[in-house]
Amino acid sequence: MSLSIMRRIKFCAGHRLYKHGGKCEFFHGHNYIADFHVSGDEVDAVGRVIDFAELKRLFKGWIDEHWDHAFILNEDDENGINALKQVVPCKMYILPTNPTAESMATYLLEKVCPKLLKGTGVTCRKVAIWETEDSFAEASLDTGGNVHTIAELSEPMVS
Repeated sequence: MSLSIMRRIKFCAGHRLYKHGGKCEFFHGHNYIADFHVSGDEVDAVGRVIDFAELKRLFKGWIDEHWDHAFILNEDDENGINALKQVVPCKMYILPTNPTAESMATYLLEKVCPKLLKGTGVTCRKVAIWETEDSFAEASLDTGGNVHTIAELSEPMVS
């Protein structure tokens, strides 16, 4: 049997989508939410897959250091990178792809989570990145360990 838990981390960051051709090509920002879904086959003596506080320390620690209040840019976006280098101080994080919600979720799932969770006995199975309260992208591992990404526009909530 496998048990899964989820830890939510909120952060603010700016980005732009290189060669987008629309308004997302302009520098702008989001109040992001990252949902990390981890699973394990065993529980500790307390009955937990892993302590939620440990997930917060690991995931929030990485996000705070690298993405929170940073501009996240595509490595090919020389114009954007050079423009931000003129601003002191400036915090940037360079990705190998456009910083879409899809690529950010995939990056966290494939690159960041395995390093952070090494030796904990749990595996990150899914990461969702919310750009707005209505839109998110999700990257998940299938049973073979392959990554799949979806983007979804949720239905607006009507009250």
